[in-house]
Amino acid sequence: MLALAILASLLAAGCAVGPDFRKPAAPAVDGYTAQPPAPTVGSANVPGGEAQHFSPGGDLPADWWTLFHSAALNALVEQSLHSNPDLEAAQAALAVTRENTLAGKGSKFPAVTVGMSASRQQDPPGALAPVPSNNAFLYNLFTPQVSVSYAPDVFGLNRRNVESLQAQEQAVRFQTIATQVTLTANVVVAAIQQASLQAQVDATRRMIDANTRMLGILHYQSAKGYASRLDVAAQESQLAQVTATLPPLLRQLAQQHDQLAVLTGQFPSQLPDGKLPLSSLHLPQDLPLSLPSTLVAQRPDVRQAEANMHAASAQVGVAIANRLPNISLTGNAGSTALAMGQLFKTGTGFWNLGADLAAPVFQGGTLRHQERAAKAAYAQASAQYRSTVLTAFQNVADTLAALEHDAEALKTAASAADTAKVTLDLSQRQWKDGYAAYLSVLSAEQAYQQTQIDLVQAQANRYVDTAALYQALGGGWWHDGDIAHAASTRDADEK
Repeated sequence: MLALAILASLLAAGCAVGPDFRKPAAPAVDGYTAQPPAPTVGSANVPGGEAQHFSPGGDLPADWWTLFHSAALNALVEQSLHSNPDLEAAQAALAVTRENTLAGKGSKFPAVTVGMSASRQQDPPGALAPVPSNNAFLYNLFTPQVSVSYAPDVFGLNRRNVESLQAQEQAVRFQTIATQVTLTANVVVAAIQQASLQAQVDATRRMIDANTRMLGILHYQSAKGYASRLDVAAQESQLAQVTATLPPLLRQLAQQHDQLAVLTGQFPSQLPDGKLPLSSLHLPQDLPLSLPSTLVAQRPDVRQAEANMHAASAQVGVAIANRLPNISLTGNAGSTALAMGQLFKTGTGFWNLGADLAAPVFQGGTLRHQERAAKAAYAQASAQYRSTVLTAFQNVADTLAALEHDAEALKTAASAADTAKVTLDLSQRQWKDGYAAYLSVLSAEQAYQQTQIDLVQAQANRYVDTAALYQALGGGWWHDGDIAHAASTRDADEK
C-alpha cells in the first residue's frame, strides 16, 4: 500500500527533472554604433543619389524589395520564392521535424496492440504437458488478444524529449525563415550587380571605341609625319590595357546571370538577358532602424540559436531522467479456444495486469557521462547563441557604416563625372572651333567613360548596402501572415 501511495503521488506531481528553459534577455545596449547614425549626404541629379534618413524603432515590411519600385526586380524575387530548390528543401526539412515532434507526442498515451494467433499442434500420447479438456492430442488453438502498455512519465523523461523535439522543430522553422530572407536579399543583390556590370561593360566598350579612333588618328598623323612612333606605341598600349579590362567584366556578367538564374530556380539557358537598368531602381530614402532590444526577436538566425539552446536544455533533463527508475504498466485480455466458433464464449477469456519497476544500478558510467555531455552541449549552444547575437549587431553596424561611406563615395564619383563631362564638352567645342586637336576630345571622352564606370559602381554599392540593411534587421518576416502565425503558434506550444 505504501508503494502504491508513493507511485500515486509521483504521478500526480508530474515533475520533470532538469532545468526549465528561460529565454535569454535582450542585450543591454542602446545602439549599434558608438555614435547615432546621421542622415547620409545626397548627390543631386544622380540616380540613387538621394539622401537617406534613419527611423529609430521603424518597422520593416515583409516585401521590402518592392521599395526599389522595379517590376522586373519584383518578378525575380517572386520567381525565386516559388521555384528555388534550396527553399523547397528547407521547407521539407521543416515538415520532417514537425512529423518527428508529433511522433514524439505519442509517448503521452498508452500503446494498444491487437493480435491474433492461430496454431495447430500435436502432443505425444505420453506427454505430461496439459492437453485440452477433451484429451485430444491433435488440436487447433486460436488466441485473439488485446495488449495495453503504458509508461507513466514520473520524472518527465517523455516530456523533456517532446520539449526537445519541439525546440528542434522551432530551430528548423527559423532556419527556413533565414533561408527565405537570405534568398530574397541574394536575388536583389544579384540583379543589382548584373545591372551594374552591364553598365560597366557598355562604358568600357565606349572607351575601347574612343581609344581605337584615337589610335587611327595617330596612325594617320604618323604616316604624315605629325606624330612619332612613340606616340603610336603609347596609344597601342593604352588600347590594349583598356581592351584587357573587358573580358573579365563579361565573365563576371555571365556568372552573375547564371547565379541569378539558379537563385530563381531556373537553368542558365532559361533566364533571359537582364532588362533591369540600374537607373530604373528607386533608392529607399526612409530606412527603418530597429531598436537593439528588438533585433534578437527579429533575426531568424538568433531565434534559431535560441531554439538550439532550448533543445539542448531539454536534453539535459532527458539525460537526468535516464538515470532514474522507470515504471511500465501492462495489461492483456483475450480469449483462447480450440475452434473459431468457441472464441469469446464463457470460460475462454483470460486477462492479466502487471507493473514493472526498473532502475539503472551500474552502467559503467555511461549514464553519468551522457548527462555531463548534455550539460556541455547546453554550454556550447549558449556560447553559440551569444556569438550569433554579436554577429547580428556587427552586421547592422557594418551596414550602417557602409551606407554612410557609400553616400560619400557616390558624391565624389558624381562630382568627378560632372567635371569630366565639362572637360569633354569644352574639348568638343574647342575642336569644332579649330582650337584643339581631335586627340584631346578622345582623351576627354575616355576620361569621362572611366568616371561613368566609377559612378555606376558607387550607385550599385548604395543599392546593395540598402538591401543588406533590410536583411541585417531580419527581413520583416514577422509581417508575412503564414510565417508569423506558425512561429507564434509554436512559441505558445512551448510555454
